[in-house]
Amino acid sequence: MSSSLEQLKASGTVVVSDSGDFVSIGKYKPQDATTNPSLILAATKKAEYAPLLDAAVAKAKAEGGSIEQQVDSALDHLLVQFGKKILEIIPGKVSTEVDAAFSFSTKASVDKALHLIQLYEKEGVSKDRVLIKIASTWEGIKAAEILQRDHGVNCNLTLMFSIVQAIAAAEAGAYLISPFVGRILDWYKAATKKDYSKEEDPGVASVKSIFNYYKKYGYKTIVMGASFRNTGEITELAGCDYLTISPSLLEELLNSTEPVVKKLDAAAAATLDIPRKSYINDESSFRFDLNEDQMATEKLREGISKFAADAITLKDIIRAKLQ
Repeated sequence: MSSSLEQLKASGTVVVSDSGDFVSIGKYKPQDATTNPSLILAATKKAEYAPLLDAAVAKAKAEGGSIEQQVDSALDHLLVQFGKKILEIIPGKVSTEVDAAFSFSTKASVDKALHLIQLYEKEGVSKDRVLIKIASTWEGIKAAEILQRDHGVNCNLTLMFSIVQAIAAAEAGAYLISPFVGRILDWYKAATKKDYSKEEDPGVASVKSIFNYYKKYGYKTIVMGASFRNTGEITELAGCDYLTISPSLLEELLNSTEPVVKKLDAAAAATLDIPRKSYINDESSFRFDLNEDQMATEKLREGISKFAADAITLKDIIRAKLQ
């Protein structure tokens, strides 16, 4: 029997590697890959990636400016160098994240995204192979709307924990969204003090509801489940457009022959009775409805803070090399 990983791919799900460790990516033959500051930070602590960090620092030094300008420049170059290396291994797209510190500034997010795309193009990478990853705040969703509509830059709206964010993202025309699964499970386990089977996993249920809503109303935005804690969460979402999976869980799926049954189906979703909601130009309703979801509000705040903190740690490493 084929591996669970191959069965997952056969269900219609595009498998994406969630890793900054490009040395391991090729093994699992993913279509795309996603990165974030935490993954890049983990990778830069490995000796084999030291040359990438050194090259990014050298580029920043050559550009000149103040130390802080060089630090920011080196970080941008580092993200792009990782992305470029990953694209040498995979056939599809790589997601590169805008600094989470810009999560509440539409203009700063757009400016940084366009700068990253410019750096990629200088490296010979066309923008159609890059997804700019932005947190799913109101400001981030608006940034994605501008990037998609005015610049033809495809976006991955991340740190998504609710149907509220998902609806706004689809209305903004985002290329792809990353609803998180494992972090939702973490919150509910802490809040309820109970364990959940894969069938009742609240993170899985969240992605299913988003998938069904999108297919019911014909949105083209890709649903990419993310942030998994176990393979059960993954196989319960077989049939989802995309799933981005860590190397450790990809390894488990590769070594397993457990049957994988398609659980999500676009045609079936189109027949469901799901009420429609809109947040077009309605910031106050978006903020209120998101605020009413305690889990989503808390996990969004936590995720932004964690990614921002890891970006600061990366900058500290770069600053030490510059000095």
